[in-house]
Amino acid sequence: MNAAALAAEGERALAAAGIEAPRREARLLLALALGVEAQALVLDDPPVDDAAAERFRALLARRAAHEPFAHLAGRRGFWTHDLEVTPATLIPRPETEILVETALALAGDRRAPLEILDLGTGSGAILVALLGELPNATCFGVDVSEGALEVARRNALRVGVGARARFGVSSWWSHVRGDFDLVVSNPPYIPSGEIAGLARDVRDYEPRLALDGGPDGLAAYRAIASIACRRIVPGGALIVEVGAGQAEAVAALFAASGFKDTRIVPDLAGIGRVVAGLT
Repeated sequence: MNAAALAAEGERALAAAGIEAPRREARLLLALALGVEAQALVLDDPPVDDAAAERFRALLARRAAHEPFAHLAGRRGFWTHDLEVTPATLIPRPETEILVETALALAGDRRAPLEILDLGTGSGAILVALLGELPNATCFGVDVSEGALEVARRNALRVGVGARARFGVSSWWSHVRGDFDLVVSNPPYIPSGEIAGLARDVRDYEPRLALDGGPDGLAAYRAIASIACRRIVPGGALIVEVGAGQAEAVAALFAASGFKDTRIVPDLAGIGRVVAGLT
């Protein structure tokens, strides 16, 4: 069987399963099964042997069950890196790059020996992105999940910043010592009552610990803000990602916790996506 016929078969199966952009997804799955770049299938229609066709159909069945493509591939692009992801971690999203951009803007001299804390590091996406841009910085990434920390360690080594990264188990500040120039976090912010209504790809496959922000979605921000101002050096900043409609409430939490100034950074749609508190 040739690639075009298999891709068409996959497109039909994914469309029936309610997967968005089924043609694109089918080609990506086929490229993954063949071990080639998806672009190669646009330019050519190679024959597919039985083993590759079997791999493709196995991947197709998993994707039709709404398992995220990133889990099937075992990786996801973020910033300038190709990162490992597993079911133990939240899949990095493009909007989190706004947090990285904001942190870099507030860092000042990029060659300074900054001390950074990443609360709820997950896959380590934010940590490795920042260390890649700040060559003399170090970062402590903490998470309650040992599985996530293992992935973050591998990602730090994968992109060449492992020597400047350290990791530990901590529920927010519980096992964190010392002061920091920058504290960053993409905490869980979805209200508990909205979890059931999430897309299956998210609800059924990504860790609930990384999604559930408590009754109003703000539980993690309260825990972070309650201590942050005392642990960030003067002139430093706390930078967090927030959900749609949460920016003003989080900025108010930061102000009430003692930050001298707060800033809200919108995404391309004009929705407040990142909140920074300045000491």
